[in-house]
Amino acid sequence: QVQLVESGGGLVQAGGSLKLSCAVSGRTFNNYDMAWFRQAPGKEREFVAAIDWRSLITKYADSVKGRFTISRDNAKNTVYLQMNTLKSEDTAVYYCAARPHTFVVRTTPPDYAYWGQGTQATVSS
Repeated sequence: QVQLVESGGGLVQAGGSLKLSCAVSGRTFNNYDMAWFRQAPGKEREFVAAIDWRSLITKYADSVKGRFTISRDNAKNTVYLQMNTLKSEDTAVYYCAARPHTFVVRTTPPDYAYWGQGTQATVSS
C-alpha cells in the first residue's frame, strides 16, 4: 500500500503564494508518477498538475500554467506544488495522487490508485 499525506494549505490573499507538500510512504516512491488534483465546493475533482517518476515530464491544467509548479524530491519521498499569483478561483481542497509509472503521464482521477486526504487552500479576494 501507498500512503500519502498532504500539508501546506491555508488562507492567503489573492496574488499570494502557497507551497503544498505530499509525503509518500509504503512503497518505492521512485516508481510512481505523481499528480495534484483539486475540488471546489459543488464541483467535480479536476486535474491541476502531474509529474513523471524521473521528473522529466510535467503537465499542467491550462488554468494554472505559468503560476503553479510541480516538483518532486525522490530522496525525501515528497512531491510539491508551488502555487503563485493565487486567485480566488484557486480555492479548493487539494489532493495528492500516485500511480505506478507508465510511458504516459495521466491527468484524470480514475487513472490514480492512491490518494491523500486533501489539504484546504483558501484564497481571499
